[in-house]
Amino acid sequence: MKTSNDGHNTDNVIDLFTGKSYSALKDSRFIRLAPELDGLEMLYSNESSGEKLFSLKVLCWALRANGEVVGLVPWLDDIVACPEIDDPLNGCWEGYYDPGIDEIFFDSPIHKIVELETAAEYYDYECESPYDTVQEIPDTIGTHGVLSNADFTSLTLQEVISWRLYNDGTVCGMLIAEDKVESTPVLPGDDCLYPAQMHDNFRYFFQHHIANKIKAQDPEALAAISLLVTESGSAEMTKS
Repeated sequence: MKTSNDGHNTDNVIDLFTGKSYSALKDSRFIRLAPELDGLEMLYSNESSGEKLFSLKVLCWALRANGEVVGLVPWLDDIVACPEIDDPLNGCWEGYYDPGIDEIFFDSPIHKIVELETAAEYYDYECESPYDTVQEIPDTIGTHGVLSNADFTSLTLQEVISWRLYNDGTVCGMLIAEDKVESTPVLPGDDCLYPAQMHDNFRYFFQHHIANKIKAQDPEALAAISLLVTESGSAEMTKS
């Protein structure tokens, strides 16, 4: 039986939002990140694509407290473990892909597992707060954050500079607060950065090819955003 430090059993305490026990959530939290630098991708499908597969570049690999290693990608309004993407409409995980050798695989690369385990053992931080920064890595795949008011009458695209791992296992995309920039270039860890997911006007993450289409007002990209807005509105009505 797993217990917390104060002697109380946490296996029977359930988080209302996830349906998981607090001990399970603690075991599955991210504790270390390793950037993906060799172009490996995630494959996914959706219900409208038939047998066609799509790909997204893997941002990084993450070590969980339970020892599991998974790839992470920016997905809609958060960063998500690839195997956990399971939405028939927007996408379902189909595996990892190495475009260099045209190979599909399903387990995290052994060299990333070794890298993460070794780094986690070496950098054994003592943190006092859930919001302490454990690690921050640069964004290497051109991720952009979409900011908008509630009715989506205006859109602002901002480059994600870095991804910050907090002590509670949360990973946030860091955007630039332009009014706080004191020197350039802005680098990971700069005081002018703020977490996208904690901003009221943050809506979605997009990789650079989609962000460029949005900037160019590509009809298909704008139609995709319109669909996401409609789905988001329907979900909010269902919750209320």
